[in-house]
Amino acid sequence: MKFEPISGPLKGTLQVPGDKSISHRSVMFGSLARGITEVSGFLNSADCLSTIDCFRKMGIEIETDPSAARVRVHGKGILGLSAPASTLDCGNSGTTTRLISGILAGQPFHSRLTGDDSIKKRPMKRVIDPLTAMGASIRSEKGNGCAPLLIAPAHLHGIEYHSPVASAQVKSCVLLAGLYADRMTTVVEPSLSRNHTELMLKGFGADVRSDGCRASILPNPDLHGIRVSVPGDISSAAYFIAAALLVPGSEVLLPNVGINPTRDGILEVIKNMGGSIEVLNEKESGGERSADLLVRAQKLHGCRIGGALIPRLIDELPIIAVLAANAGGTTVITDAGELRVKESDRLEAIVTSLRAMGADVTGTEDGMIIRGGRPLTGALIDSRMDHRIAMSFAVASLIADGPTTIRDAGCVTISYPEFYRDLASLIRA
Repeated sequence: MKFEPISGPLKGTLQVPGDKSISHRSVMFGSLARGITEVSGFLNSADCLSTIDCFRKMGIEIETDPSAARVRVHGKGILGLSAPASTLDCGNSGTTTRLISGILAGQPFHSRLTGDDSIKKRPMKRVIDPLTAMGASIRSEKGNGCAPLLIAPAHLHGIEYHSPVASAQVKSCVLLAGLYADRMTTVVEPSLSRNHTELMLKGFGADVRSDGCRASILPNPDLHGIRVSVPGDISSAAYFIAAALLVPGSEVLLPNVGINPTRDGILEVIKNMGGSIEVLNEKESGGERSADLLVRAQKLHGCRIGGALIPRLIDELPIIAVLAANAGGTTVITDAGELRVKESDRLEAIVTSLRAMGADVTGTEDGMIIRGGRPLTGALIDSRMDHRIAMSFAVASLIADGPTTIRDAGCVTISYPEFYRDLASLIRA
């Protein structure tokens, strides 16, 4: 797909689609609850539809209305799932694969989990190990620590698991397995990852306890269906935040964006870079905070990004790198080795793509050093079928000198099917 630089500012109001993490969990937890769970603002992306497909194969009735972003889940309780007649295909979704593994570990039936070529390369040992410690029967079919995964019935024991990585997917997998254990299950992280699972499970009626980087759950709850209002996804909003900051004269309003404190790291980074975003009309629903974000074009300067901040913005690092390339001074990103095991090796993809556009960037083992301020030029960008790389460099193309072509740009359907349409709607020549 070819992208041309723009001559005018971005202007207008845009409601970004629903949060992907919350959308996944609303279907999973609604399936394990008794009664109906009504979801508004649901993200109808390929990843979330993979979650719906998996639970339908396990006997859960799920009604969808894509035009209204609404879903109704007819839950059957934590013991109400049925054995799937075929392999559960998680598509490109690491969230589906890892979280559903915890649920399947406690079921009285056999199951097989697989996904696309990307999923078959992503590390699943990080969930296999703690589940095995709980007594689960789960193994990598090919013995390489990746999907396909084979899961058999087993009696689960509650454990205290010290995760070597701050990962909401690992934490959520273990806590969900804890629903079926014989006693309390606890996960301790090196730093706090996103906490949607803890907040939402509590709303569904689970006994979840959180204390800093420590989260615990008691088994065998009676979960009940609820109404879930999904805020806009801050990871999707990040592209429009960046575009509005970069394109001179821009002013964009993004209503009802989730600003969960475990997810709002990009707002802190922009502040550290000298930028300013007005946070308006804050509210809370189901423990999740949201607000309207008003963004205006602004000159930025480099900063350091690392440590406990990284889990709060892990998905936003590609677009943050684009901002850094256009900021004055140097930006140093560290502690981001987790990006090497996403849909692509995102660290390598970011460095290669920025260099192709003329940026001065040096890759490191767990991050990069970006010496900002060089004008970007149009280039051929390989998305590597990674939606976040495609969207980040579509934004970069807006201010580049000359056209940019992005290979496999359609991969944005994984998280944001209407991204290019929405971006075009803000462009004012």
